[in-house]
Amino acid sequence: MVNAAVVEGVLERITYANEESGYTVARVDTGRGAGDLLTVVGALLGAQPGESLRMEGRWGSHPQYGKQFTVDNYTTVLPATIQGIRRYLGSGLIKGIGPRIADRIVEHFGTDTLDVIETEPARLVEVPGLGPKRTKLIGAAWEEQKAIKEVMVFLQGVGVSTSIAVRIYKKYGDASISVVRNEPYRLAADVWGIGFLTADRIAQSVGIPHDSPDRVKAGLQYALSQSTDQGHCFLPEEQLIADAVKLLGVDTGLVIDCLGELAADPEGVVREKVPGSEDGAPVTAVYLVPFHRAEISLAGRLTRLLRTDEDRMPAFRDVAWDKALAWLARRTGAELAPEQQQAVRLALTEKVAVLTGGPGCGKSFTVRSVVELARAKKAKVVLAAPTGRAAKRLAELTGAEASTVHRLLELKPGGDAAYDADRPLDADLVVVDEASMLDLLLANKLVKAVPPGAHLLLVGDVDQLPSVGAGEVLRDLLAAGGPVRAAPEGSGGRVAGGTVPAVRLTRIFRQAQQSGVVTNAHRINSGVPPLTNGLPDFFLFAEEDSEEAGRLTVDVVARRIPAKFGLDPRRDVQVLTPMHRGPAGAGALNGLLQQAVTPGRPDLPERRVGGRVFRVGDKVTQIRNNYEKGSNGVFNGTVGVVTALDQDEQRLTVRTDEDEEVPYDFDELDELAHAYAVTIHRSQGSEYPAVVIPVTTSAWMMLQRNLLYTAVTRAKRLVVLVGSRKALGQAVRTVSAGRRCTALDHRLAGAM
Repeated sequence: MVNAAVVEGVLERITYANEESGYTVARVDTGRGAGDLLTVVGALLGAQPGESLRMEGRWGSHPQYGKQFTVDNYTTVLPATIQGIRRYLGSGLIKGIGPRIADRIVEHFGTDTLDVIETEPARLVEVPGLGPKRTKLIGAAWEEQKAIKEVMVFLQGVGVSTSIAVRIYKKYGDASISVVRNEPYRLAADVWGIGFLTADRIAQSVGIPHDSPDRVKAGLQYALSQSTDQGHCFLPEEQLIADAVKLLGVDTGLVIDCLGELAADPEGVVREKVPGSEDGAPVTAVYLVPFHRAEISLAGRLTRLLRTDEDRMPAFRDVAWDKALAWLARRTGAELAPEQQQAVRLALTEKVAVLTGGPGCGKSFTVRSVVELARAKKAKVVLAAPTGRAAKRLAELTGAEASTVHRLLELKPGGDAAYDADRPLDADLVVVDEASMLDLLLANKLVKAVPPGAHLLLVGDVDQLPSVGAGEVLRDLLAAGGPVRAAPEGSGGRVAGGTVPAVRLTRIFRQAQQSGVVTNAHRINSGVPPLTNGLPDFFLFAEEDSEEAGRLTVDVVARRIPAKFGLDPRRDVQVLTPMHRGPAGAGALNGLLQQAVTPGRPDLPERRVGGRVFRVGDKVTQIRNNYEKGSNGVFNGTVGVVTALDQDEQRLTVRTDEDEEVPYDFDELDELAHAYAVTIHRSQGSEYPAVVIPVTTSAWMMLQRNLLYTAVTRAKRLVVLVGSRKALGQAVRTVSAGRRCTALDHRLAGAM
């Protein structure tokens, strides 16, 4: 190594960190005094301020920042000076010790502090204000920290970040190193945040052969798992084999043999002939087992619901509809349009029904009417939606209690539901709003819990983006139901020619026609560019350069909208982006928006995690399903605000949009991301007073009609587009390419 050198010092602060590459820029106190700090750059991800580091690397010089040290690898060492010990303990590394308690402990024990915690932790009770309970916690946290450090040292050579090392330790405890060394591909299945690629890197470093069958099988399952992340329930066999050969760099024959072994394993994969999406010609579909089970189960249960002779709302079989609808009009103060009447009759006479339509077409009023009539006949009505915000909106609309689907089913750790076929919901009518968001696995859990004879009404806009999770449940139900249209007079509301009864509302009501947001949503959905001049609630700030568009977006959110409309930039305004990366992507904009809306202050506590800083007041979102958190789990897409940050307890608290206070330990913060800007996919089911949408050429591949349509329909009062007219034209013109690989519509059609 050129200029090989070793530097020791205390990490004072991290000025930049890239979580993906691990590249970090930090300032280190090497003990030279006079507040003279050294700039170090390189592989420091995982080190925390306050730690004493022994860094191996080389000296160099930066034209702008001068002398600096490039780190190739580092180890943590225990500090020896009183000041170092105080800084180390006060950094929040050991749970239960924050800056104030660190001062007290060091004042009492001096340079012996770390020896006391290591060998005689019970003596900590000598420190004023530390009782036996906290003393015990500190001792346990110290031991865990030591064990984690061992795992981290082992993993450092393969570039695994600290947060993942902590998770490996929490999963396997003392067996961590043994699992990593002997069964590294288990990590991809067992530990959130470790995909096949990281497990593969670890496997190579511990000597597992490139053509090992274990590696090939793990690679095949990873390729299928990746496809479910992209919304597919299966992959055609030929495509899966080609993807795996490319991913693994091994012979096609080996991949085919390993796929055969996986298909023979009951917990491996399932192969089945299904009609292809293009021309209906049969393809061999390869499923991960849970998705195959869910698709079979969902189709079977929907069919049984539709076919059963039981009826928990028999009063509507021969109701006098003229009288019922007249009573409803008096109660609500408004008459239903003919297609709304048909939808109401459909929901109350059919066991499964779908109601779809765009904004301003009266879906909400139709749902309210269904609920009013059902309750008038003393039916037990259960209301749910996939997100907290959508459930709140449904409750406001109907005046009845509504919950998220997850809470309704009382999902438990591991994902099992308290309500299922053996313990169904006590409901005569189940109404689910924003049903375009229901993925295959959640829809299956929900339908399992609907009792025989109950009515299920799924309400959603099928032209929006499909669910984030695998499947296209709403679209498949409509495809199985034949052409979607308003039912003819005298048909009882049922659409002719289909298996799943469905109505599409198409008439835009006069009041909605006055809204630029509604008008432009329908224009976009029809492939016509939106009107961007002369409207009070729909604007375009034209800017061709993507970086400038990003900066302009921040200005619109933080300054222009609050000044013109009096809206709060954090509570009322949401930035929705086509993608996460890029100069106008959610990642870059979150940093800029946080700086503008929740800037750092000396009196504002904060916690740095990799390249991100969390502060009280930050708008955040959960980025994985975690069934262990909160009263019934916290799910991917849940949004909230950071309300507290406790350095002593190493805990941050988020108040979610379901009004629940959820604590996060500092080592769980990689489950949270900032939410000043979110991708349009993540915004599904939510509604905001104002939406700002950067539309730039840097997101060219993502610019599609249903993406822009979904973003615009999230706004209640105001839409501001920022960016390029060329990019906007591309988004309006481009129809989403191809259907997802699902066979639910085929299974439903075949069952009828």
